[in-house]
Amino acid sequence: MTSQASVVTPERFSTGLSGFGEWMDAIEVRQKEFQQHYDDFAPNDEDVAAIGALGERHGVKALVLGEDWCPDVWRGVPVIARVAERTGMELRLFKRDENKDIMSEFLNQGEFESIPTIVFYDGDHRYLGHWIERAQVANEEIAEIRGEVMAGVPQEGPERDRAMARYRAATTERAGPWRHAQVTEIRALLEGALG
Repeated sequence: MTSQASVVTPERFSTGLSGFGEWMDAIEVRQKEFQQHYDDFAPNDEDVAAIGALGERHGVKALVLGEDWCPDVWRGVPVIARVAERTGMELRLFKRDENKDIMSEFLNQGEFESIPTIVFYDGDHRYLGHWIERAQVANEEIAEIRGEVMAGVPQEGPERDRAMARYRAATTERAGPWRHAQVTEIRALLEGALG
């Protein structure tokens, strides 16, 4: 995040979609994938208790940037939605491409518009930190999957489409541990900021 004043004022934060249901109503594609990841995920009770306790003490709230076409968003938004529901955390979701000014504050490595990006604030709207794209274990395993599934596949055509379908299936199969790792990383971020 830059040292300049944030465009995410409390008023701007409040304009986001307020929860998974509103997100699902607002998106245009991939509802099935979002719903599947939502239905398949339940955060563990220990993480929920720890994040919930921080929320009670500090009023933790989260802003999410995403787009409906992105597989990382299909996995990541349901995770933070479930955590917010279980902990009472206020959650606001924004479409990245309609909110480039927000995205520009939280670029991955200072240049990439990676999504989902989840930005955390306390009850006084002080920035606590942000989490980007996917858990570290997912980064490592996705590289492995890409190597196995996409090697030698042309950039366009039916062979590419079949490879992408295999890639999506492989990432969905491994999504369970990745979703839990996302919660672990978010908990560590919040404990580091507030602990």
